[in-house]
Amino acid sequence: MPPDRLILGFDTSAAHCAAALLSGDNILTVRFEPMAKGQAERLMPLLEETLVAAGVRWRDLHGIGVGTGPGNFTGIRIAVAAARGLALGLGIPAIGVTGLRALAFRMASPIRVALAAPRGELYVQDFDGEAALSAARVSTVEQAWPEPQGPVPVGDWPEPPTHRRDLWPAVPDMEARIMAIPRIVSNGWAPPHPRPAPFYLRSADAAPPADPPPLILP
Repeated sequence: MPPDRLILGFDTSAAHCAAALLSGDNILTVRFEPMAKGQAERLMPLLEETLVAAGVRWRDLHGIGVGTGPGNFTGIRIAVAAARGLALGLGIPAIGVTGLRALAFRMASPIRVALAAPRGELYVQDFDGEAALSAARVSTVEQAWPEPQGPVPVGDWPEPPTHRRDLWPAVPDMEARIMAIPRIVSNGWAPPHPRPAPFYLRSADAAPPADPPPLILP
């Protein structure tokens, strides 16, 4: 594998459509577009624009990185399905990266990263450098806030509670988060490369209808 391998990373796990193209250690181009819906229609054109801006073609790619969540159920499935399809069509690996790991990329350690979850909760995970210290979990803000002398908060935290006013969270911007995806893929390039899969920490808010389905007669 060449040292300047091209890796395309993208993510639609929240209210955005985003992509970044990495060559070796350099980000060639990055795109980030906020959007509450429409990611399914926008993703492939945005990826095409990302490649065109860097002057490369689909067949030039060596790998795909995709954000796998946690986050919006539909958005996660859109991106993962696209990554699997591109990997199959281009004959290259696709590797999944969680949003929590992307937040932890190149951060000082130990840290506790957080992504916003529904109902005012947080998706939380502890890291020490590149190593995960805990499993990802859903937590309330009150339960998740690190105690004094605990890990440094990073990510989508609210204003610190009184006992932590001395330590405001680091909040990487959205472009930094999307650029982390292809970089993490590049750093962990050694096979095997399992197919990316959605990373869910809670069940969908939507529920099947309570009424029984209609009877279909022969």
